[in-house]
Amino acid sequence: MAYSTLINSGTVAARLGDPAFALVDCRYDLNDEAWGEREYRAGHIPGAVYAHLSHDLAGAKTDRSGRHPLPDPGALARFFGRLGIASDVQVAAYDQDTGMYASRLWWLLRWLGHEAVAVLDGGFARWLAEGRPTSAGRDTRSAREFTGSARSEMSVAADEVTKLSQSRDWRLIDARAPERYRGDSEPIDRIAGHIPGAANHFFKWNLDQDGAFRSPEELRRRLDEVVGAVPTERVVCYCGSGVTACHNLLALEHAGLRGAKLYPGSWSEWSSDPSRPIEKGDGHITKTQRTP
Repeated sequence: MAYSTLINSGTVAARLGDPAFALVDCRYDLNDEAWGEREYRAGHIPGAVYAHLSHDLAGAKTDRSGRHPLPDPGALARFFGRLGIASDVQVAAYDQDTGMYASRLWWLLRWLGHEAVAVLDGGFARWLAEGRPTSAGRDTRSAREFTGSARSEMSVAADEVTKLSQSRDWRLIDARAPERYRGDSEPIDRIAGHIPGAANHFFKWNLDQDGAFRSPEELRRRLDEVVGAVPTERVVCYCGSGVTACHNLLALEHAGLRGAKLYPGSWSEWSSDPSRPIEKGDGHITKTQRTP
């Protein structure tokens, strides 16, 4: 059985040591880029290899790009090959808890055509809470040949976003916290606000009070309020830099709402160009969305 959205800790534990099962640790801290790898070396799920958000799962940043541009597809394919990932390998990605960084790796693998990838529900925090084994140091896997090419239909560029933001036939979904979406505060990027017409669905609303993903039925109910009558293939997710938007894309897929796209540059790219319009306020946050 292939896992393509979420995977639980019991299933991961049963596959430890299986060469056809690759675990990737994606722990990261935006305020301390070295934190994730330090934590990985201190303790990780046995057999897991490490992927760094800024070094491995993002390309080179420019003055006009977002903070985490998409990597070059060829370089990314070679990186996945070094992690021992090939077409016959099931991948499970995890981070510290919410899945916000693991979902970026999930999306990137799918972007290159690898569907057998899932995010560990509850992350390393749940693994530890359940008393499961850990290893210290650095694990490696035998390199494999990863073949794949970028699927252009899975993402949209800034120019496309400008056009579709003016269309009622498309829906933009902003994954940032409501205060950033409204423009009340902006702790990271140059300008506060959101892309005109975008609706807000904070990525943490995909999780329950225990930090696990909500059921597909509940996710669908909540996300349906944001998506409305728009076909999922005309939904575009963005966030600050194209990372937590992948969490919403994962939630959509897990809810059976398939085919939404990523705007990789997200708000950090959009707001870098003063000619692009911005909007403020909370007119696109529903009552249900405000409820944790």
